[in-house]
Amino acid sequence: MKSFLIWLTLHIVVWGTLTYPLFKDIDQHLWRLAGVAVYFSFFFLTPLFNKRPINLTFIFSLNAVLVTFIFFPNDTYPFNLQVLFIYMLLIAEAAERLPGRHLIVPSLLSLLSVITLLAVEKVSIMSVLFTGLFVVLVVSGIIYYKIKTNQHQKLSSQYEQLHSENRMLKRRVAQDEASARQEERQMIGKEIHDSVGHKLTSLIMQLEAYRIQSERKNHPQVDRLKKIADESLEETRRAVKTFKQEEIGGLHGVMRLIRKLEIESFIRIHFSVHHGAFAAPLTGEQSFAIYRAVQEGLTNIMKHSHAREAQITFDAPGKSIFRFEIINPVEQAPAFKEDYGLMSMRERLEKLGGGLEVQSNDKHFILRGWVKLKGGRDLNDSGTLS
Repeated sequence: MKSFLIWLTLHIVVWGTLTYPLFKDIDQHLWRLAGVAVYFSFFFLTPLFNKRPINLTFIFSLNAVLVTFIFFPNDTYPFNLQVLFIYMLLIAEAAERLPGRHLIVPSLLSLLSVITLLAVEKVSIMSVLFTGLFVVLVVSGIIYYKIKTNQHQKLSSQYEQLHSENRMLKRRVAQDEASARQEERQMIGKEIHDSVGHKLTSLIMQLEAYRIQSERKNHPQVDRLKKIADESLEETRRAVKTFKQEEIGGLHGVMRLIRKLEIESFIRIHFSVHHGAFAAPLTGEQSFAIYRAVQEGLTNIMKHSHAREAQITFDAPGKSIFRFEIINPVEQAPAFKEDYGLMSMRERLEKLGGGLEVQSNDKHFILRGWVKLKGGRDLNDSGTLS
């Protein structure tokens, strides 16, 4: 849009200088003014064909012919050297919008048009020399611009490739670190299970054997020791189970995910927590489901949205439900179809007594999900989604 406004301003300045004299005798130059209107009609159409170089080539070539038609000299309208600036603007804009091979046609037509105008008017040698020097400078500038543009595009492509490889390497390193941590946790859990767990089991068995072999029927001290050993064994088993679980998921996992996306994918995330969401009594399965839901939502934003930003909100009103909301801006209301990711997200949340809601309008795409907290009221009560 900014580039188009710049070109429009330049065209208005140059064309205004050349066409102002035509308005002094509109009846005599009506066909020239009609040609100006047609030229600018094509000019305003060019942004619609930015990704169609063949169509743009045709438009620029047609405009080159139109300029010759508009400023063709006759008895009442002499040749004006300022028309060279229009050809310069035409070729410069074509150089910016067209690939190198498509630029040849409008450039040659512009050059032939200039030669035709000079030949018809039979201008002075000085005008011819000035025109020749002007053409050489313009052509040299266009060639230099295209060379620099191609170099810039090549460097940009190499940068994007290196940046992509760098992100992949970071992701691989993070995965390797996570795998190493998980292996270490499992190894520690196995060591605890094999050493402390087995010894506590042996202690319980020996206490039971002592109680059976003892002549006394009541051994409150032995029973108390056995109870302590049983509790210690149960705590050890819970610790081992925790060590064997993957170190992923939960609200802390969501925070890590957000930091990772901001660094690697240049997506800006506004994160807010309300109503004591971090203190909500989520189970491990619930926190993991929320993590996956947020991950899927952010992935969809990166895949389908041009806006590289999102707003994430967690809240737990009344400590009865836990809700999350992901909002990202859109240019227009998207026509979306619930894909496998959203369906899996919905099924996972519904299994936990929750649900998923998707909304879209002209400005935002909104994804809301919720799960019922332990001891919370029924989710079908009024106000759950308020």
